[in-house]
Amino acid sequence: QSGPVGLLAADGTPVLAELMKPGPLDEKALGSPTAPGVIIEYVSLSCPFCYKFHLETFPRVQKELVKTGKARFIIREFPIGRAAGTAAIINRCAPRKDYLTLLDKYIVQRTKWVSQEVRPDAIYKIAAQTGMTRAAFDACLADKELEKGLKAIKQRGRDFGVSGTPTFFVNGKKFRGVLTFDQIKAMLAEQPVQQTT
Repeated sequence: QSGPVGLLAADGTPVLAELMKPGPLDEKALGSPTAPGVIIEYVSLSCPFCYKFHLETFPRVQKELVKTGKARFIIREFPIGRAAGTAAIINRCAPRKDYLTLLDKYIVQRTKWVSQEVRPDAIYKIAAQTGMTRAAFDACLADKELEKGLKAIKQRGRDFGVSGTPTFFVNGKKFRGVLTFDQIKAMLAEQPVQQTT
């Protein structure tokens, strides 16, 4: 079986209307909802390749594509490993304005908290850098609905063929691995987003 019925087209590519539907938690999106281009990144906070993308390419994507109204950037969690899963839950509890800051801190400082065993204290130390209290952190970890929502986002990613991170969908076209700015620009140009009616 190639995937859930209705989510993938006959050729195995995601049905764009389905790919664009938000999951059970609010979409973490930057840029205008009416931007002509859409870039979706499935990310694991522990992933060294995500680190490379967020360090080298993402700032330029934000500046030249998102802020100029050319593309909308959507981040969806696809945690690999229990530590990454825990960090993703905490990241979701950050105030909306801090979500991206904390995401960045987790990715950049991943060597301080990623390990085989989940180390809540190490994960909390990063969250504390954005002002999160230990009480808020502990309450967040106990939030089963949030955990369920993140699992559903990851499962939907799998349904669309995501098996590792980062995986991008640029106007519906899938790419696994680190994309350069020029590759993203070329993909946006060659793959105009079909307007869903």
